[in-house]
Amino acid sequence: MIVSILGRWAMDASIIAGDVRFEPHVVMKSTPVACKHYRRRCKIRAPCCNEIYPCRHCHNEATSVMTRPFDRHELNRFDVKQVVCAVCDTEQPVARVCTNCGVNMGEYFCEICKFYDDDIEKGQFHCEDCGICRVGGQENYFHCKKCGSCYSVNLRDNHSCIENSMQHHCPICYEYLFDSLKDVAVMKCGHTMHRECYFEMIIREKYCCPICSKSVIDMSKAWKQLDEEIEATVMPEEYRDKKVWILCNDCNDTTEACFHIIGKKCCHCQSYNTRAIAPPVLPQ
Repeated sequence: MIVSILGRWAMDASIIAGDVRFEPHVVMKSTPVACKHYRRRCKIRAPCCNEIYPCRHCHNEATSVMTRPFDRHELNRFDVKQVVCAVCDTEQPVARVCTNCGVNMGEYFCEICKFYDDDIEKGQFHCEDCGICRVGGQENYFHCKKCGSCYSVNLRDNHSCIENSMQHHCPICYEYLFDSLKDVAVMKCGHTMHRECYFEMIIREKYCCPICSKSVIDMSKAWKQLDEEIEATVMPEEYRDKKVWILCNDCNDTTEACFHIIGKKCCHCQSYNTRAIAPPVLPQ
């Protein structure tokens, strides 16, 4: 089983109050921005609605519950032009240091993503190919050009590449994966989903990829048990010599197999992850 956490869009789900680090010459004049996602010393002005929010995610959460569906919208991080210093309340163009009081508004700062964060232990880095900031330490990830995202170095030359595999929604919860705040799992087949959704699927004894139907874990023990059950279960005489055509979801091979009520085995890869299909049409 290949399951690995990807480099995610940078976020911090835990708040540690009182850890506010300023430049040595700056005296603290106000409390940190009340944001559950990041520790920083500025707010952003959302150009889409001209309102001020602690961060992009705070904006999206607030607007997603608006009464009128027409008012619901999301903030494009790259469109942010103005920030408000949390120390002196000065509104100014995006920059690391406040132009008025000189406070460092974020220990980590990305001018491209308009992103500030004090918790540099998360190992934030900007991936030029992804076009966004991710966490986990740049040395621990590589950008797969075909898959179109940052993957753990453990998956280098050790995963099935699927073009733009991260540029779609989780097949379980349907949240967009590319810049999701949640950990993402890469399955053996190369398709991706949220890590928590993956384990929920396994707990519910669903062992096939929801997208391509390939087995996502080693099923050899299960197939051996099915062999034993089939051997112990004799079919009625009229079905003993019955043959059916099957498509194997694991190896994509099309073969003729013996019919059995318990399962139909692929003679190519020995998998029972198969389905009956219509017989092939032979050329005249």
